[in-house]
Formats: sequence, C-alpha cells, structure tokens
Amino acid sequence: MAFTIKINGTDHSVDVDGDTPLLWVLRDVLGMTGTKFGCGMALCGACTVHLDGSPVRSCITTIDSVGTSDITTIEAIGATPAGQKIQKAWIDLEVPQCGYCQSGQIMSAAALLATTPRPSDADIDDAMSGNICRCGTYVRIRAAIKQAAGA
Repeated sequence: MAFTIKINGTDHSVDVDGDTPLLWVLRDVLGMTGTKFGCGMALCGACTVHLDGSPVRSCITTIDSVGTSDITTIEAIGATPAGQKIQKAWIDLEVPQCGYCQSGQIMSAAALLATTPRPSDADIDDAMSGNICRCGTYVRIRAAIKQAAGA
C-alpha cells in the first residue's frame, strides 16, 4: 500500500504494509539510520521520534497510524530551538558514552524543553522515564537538560 508521510519537512512516498512500524520505514525504506532499534516493544526509548512535536516510540507506531502528522527525527531535531539547545548541552557536557541510546534521549529531552522550558526534576524524570542508557549516563543527561533549560 502506498503512503505519503512528512518527515523533517519533506514528503516521502513509501510502499509498505499499513502495519509496518515507522522505525522500519525510516531505517530500511528511507535509509534514515539515526533512529535506533533497541527493544522493539517501546520499553527502551532508542527509537523515539516526534509526531507533531510529541515523542513517540517508532518501533510500535504503525505507518498507517501516522496519517498527515509531521514526523521529526534526530536528523532534523537540531533545526528546532529546543533541539539546538539540547544538542549543544549534550556536546558541552560530553553526555554520550557508547552513544547508541542518545538519539532517543535527545528526542525525549527536546520534546520536554519544547513544552516545559524550565523543567523541574520531576518533569525531567517523567519525560525521560522509559529512555534506558546501558552506560548509565543519567547524571550527565539530567545536567545537560538543566543546562539547556538555562540557555
């Protein structure tokens, strides 16, 4: 079945089954490999993208559920004000260790700052819950979100 989806401001036509996860459309069909596969069950956050500005797990978001929503991936988050601040803080504080989970972490953090410019610790905990970092960079992630919020 043919679908037209808007990713990072550009329309893309794809011919896939309607129940195909958005993650596989991004990675396998369109070659956009910044969004990572982690668990496939929406538990780890590695596959987080924005759907109309809200963070979603692309591993369980089917292509037929996207409709006319605007999809933003890690490849374009730096073009948003919140994304710019988060990416700068991530670099300044050297947040990544292995880096595998970081695209999902950044997407969740950018969505938080876009809606809550001065997040409390509880806001950060809520927004980042479900984003797993096996390297344990949580202290640096929190510090980077706070730095970005203060910028």
